[in-house]
Order: sequence, then C-alpha cells, then structure tokens
Amino acid sequence: MQTTKQDAINAISTLPDNATIEDIMYRLYVIDKIKRGQEAVKNGKVLTVEELKRDVKTW
Repeated sequence: MQTTKQDAINAISTLPDNATIEDIMYRLYVIDKIKRGQEAVKNGKVLTVEELKRDVKTW
C-alpha cells in the first residue's frame, strides 16, 4: 500500500508541466474523495437506493 505522500507525488507527476496550482489541488482533492468513498464502502457506511430516495424526499 502506498503512502499518501507517494499517491500525491504520483498524481502530480502525471499532470502536464504547465499545470497550475489549481490543477494540482483539484487532482489531489479528487483522489482524496475517491479514497474516502472506497473506505466508506469498505466499512459499510453506504446508503441503499431506497434510503437515498427517502432522504431526498425530505429535502
């Protein structure tokens, strides 16, 4: 398993040389959100479609 630092280095290294700081921050943000989502699924912290539909009705 890679460290967070290594994940960041790998993500940045795939960006073009003219990438802006915003590009870098966005790439790291997306990677973080994906990892958090994967962890949530792994830990069973998800909603069923039915639960989501019920919650949306209360908005």
